[in-house]
Amino acid sequence: MANLKDHLLIFLRGIFMGVADIIPGVSGGTIALITGIYERLVHGISSINSLVVKEVVGGKFKKAFFNVKKIDFALFIPLLFGIAISFLSLSHLMSYLLSVWTGITYAFFFGLILSSAFFVYKHASKNRFENLLFLAVGFVFAFWFVGLKVLDANHSLVVIFFSAMIAICAMILPGISGSFMLLLLNQYEYMIGALKNLLFDKIIVFLFGALIGILSFSKVLDWLLKNHKAKTMSFLTGVMIGSLRLPWGKVAASDNSLLFMIIAAVVGFAVVFVLEKKFGKN
Repeated sequence: MANLKDHLLIFLRGIFMGVADIIPGVSGGTIALITGIYERLVHGISSINSLVVKEVVGGKFKKAFFNVKKIDFALFIPLLFGIAISFLSLSHLMSYLLSVWTGITYAFFFGLILSSAFFVYKHASKNRFENLLFLAVGFVFAFWFVGLKVLDANHSLVVIFFSAMIAICAMILPGISGSFMLLLLNQYEYMIGALKNLLFDKIIVFLFGALIGILSFSKVLDWLLKNHKAKTMSFLTGVMIGSLRLPWGKVAASDNSLLFMIIAAVVGFAVVFVLEKKFGKN
């Protein structure tokens, strides 16, 4: 029963991560962090390179086969299942919320991201004054990044492949939205349509590009968390605060009820503390 509960909790984390990754301006990495599985996730992805990919590239297929059992399937299977369900079932709902209740939806995520930034900075407890520099760099980078204009890229399989590689690297970082990266690359609406209409050639190429991207980037991120955790968390805190430029702009431009947007922001802010309390101990 204990194992079943653990799997269910990881599955629910996947649901939340999937919801976050669908929405431009919100990061699935943020959800992984506030629910207590971020470092395990990054290390688990990174270890796939060492256990399997490295051996396959070196021609050591037998060793790679036996190393498969060392992969953290107890994390990946329920987590990926939850993310997949969110992607497939909530793409229609997210499109509706973003088009009809734009201000209220982004106000909710404004509160969520702001609250998450406080939580992330708790991980940078050492040398806080020194880490303010990294926080400032992260803030400036994200504020500039969010202000970029959408590129006029086509939707060829090659472009989709490389867009997925770039977006997945953003998705795993707290504060940097992979969906927003796809928006900048002019692939977001197209890939949402591909999910709705089950365009399997586009989806498979996207997934393959995402797999290559996350396996490559996870090694770097895993090293940073092991050797420079406080500075990395400070930088990511700045990124999260700087990325608030996107939801703030959407809220300011919206004609939704100001009262409802304030309520949504307060609820989003409170959700982080609920998630941390419920999931952090597990």
